[in-house]
Amino acid sequence: MTKPPANVLELPLEQRAEMALKTAVEKVYIERARRGLSAIVWRDGKAVELSPDEVRALAAHMEAE
Repeated sequence: MTKPPANVLELPLEQRAEMALKTAVEKVYIERARRGLSAIVWRDGKAVELSPDEVRALAAHMEAE
């Protein structure tokens, strides 16, 4: 999972808000993968449902970063 930089409080509010949102989304995907649930994502201007296997792969990729 993404870790904030040491100087996070010195960053502009907009940047901190974006980091918090990304972290929250990562947590959602990881939790849905743990529970074996599908997820809806936005791709190429359309809502697409990811299978539980695709969610697991996405969560694994996010945790590895």
